[in-house]
Amino acid sequence: MRESDDDAGAEAGAADSRWLAVVVHAAFFLLLAVALARFLLRHPGGARVPWIIALSVVLTVLYVVGPAREDPRRSPARQRLWLSLVVAVVVVLVVLAPSFAWVGIPLFYTGLRTLPTRAALILVTLVTGLVIASQVRLAGRWDPDLVLGPPVVAVLAAGVFLQMQWQTARQRALIDDLIRTRRELAAAERRAGTLAERERLSMEIHDTLAQGLSSQQMLLQAAERVWASDPGKARTHVHTAASIADHNLTEARRFVHDLAPGDLAHGLEQGLRAVAARESGERLAVRVHIDAGERAGLGRLPDRVEAALLRIAQGALANVREHAGASGAAVTLTLLDDQVVLDVADDGCGFDAGADVVPGVRGHGLAAMRARVTQLGGTLTIESTPTEGTVLSASIPLSSAP
Repeated sequence: MRESDDDAGAEAGAADSRWLAVVVHAAFFLLLAVALARFLLRHPGGARVPWIIALSVVLTVLYVVGPAREDPRRSPARQRLWLSLVVAVVVVLVVLAPSFAWVGIPLFYTGLRTLPTRAALILVTLVTGLVIASQVRLAGRWDPDLVLGPPVVAVLAAGVFLQMQWQTARQRALIDDLIRTRRELAAAERRAGTLAERERLSMEIHDTLAQGLSSQQMLLQAAERVWASDPGKARTHVHTAASIADHNLTEARRFVHDLAPGDLAHGLEQGLRAVAARESGERLAVRVHIDAGERAGLGRLPDRVEAALLRIAQGALANVREHAGASGAAVTLTLLDDQVVLDVADDGCGFDAGADVVPGVRGHGLAAMRARVTQLGGTLTIESTPTEGTVLSASIPLSSAP
């Protein structure tokens, strides 16, 4: 999850707090107005009226301009100083006019938000005691309802608020855990994608540039051996090596653009025939057979399937040329209803398919082929015995291919 998600969660929590603050502050001003109106109606022209009005104005100004507006940039010390002044003014008002005692109830919310829990509970207790004393004073008698009512209200208000704070803290912790988990998951997905892309690039380079460079090396070494005895044959080897180098250059440029095999420009069938033509020479003849069943033609397969089949054919024929000592090879592409099958068979020396693969000899190439097929939900099988050649078969389901 990005930083904007954090900001969104914080803004949502801040919005909820602002709504609650608006309700509490509105209740404060409403109680203050009711208490002032009641006092003025009951004591018109009294000696305490100017003081009551002045203190009410001071309390209103304090509440409007003070930190009660929930400004997070204000320091806790400044908020506590403001709260102390408000409480002091409320206490003086209650002493002069006990009917103002209920004005202190909304201060429960501000105290619980501004002070540490223990200090806030002390403030709630003191304000509750002030309300009880003022109500008993107004009634002029001992009344259990007046004594028990305010503590019940205080306990309920404090309990609900503390429970809300606990739930908010727990929710914030869960959200932080979720954000952290999503970030870790996104990082893991990026790492996995990077590793998969590196693996794909390694297979692309092995099946094209590395194979081409290996062919060039073999041709140039052969040309060097016959340079003095058969200059014509040496020049042929050099020309073939130059042709392979030109194809490798085309592939390298293709990597820069989209990493798609250059031989696929005219379709898979033409690509396989181009690969077979490059691998064919004096010592090896490669044939290509396309079996599309009852269809009019091969048509276009999914891009990833065509690229995988072409690379597998390239790698398999490179192994035949370098290691099999074969005189002939056949590439057969069969299109079935639900899958496409590529077979590469040679009449070379073969090998023990059940033995461990020797690194560098059918090693990395076979691993790359198997990885390509597996990524597309297919299977790769190899049948070979010494002196009897090798058949490599790659089957890819068309229904699951992306």
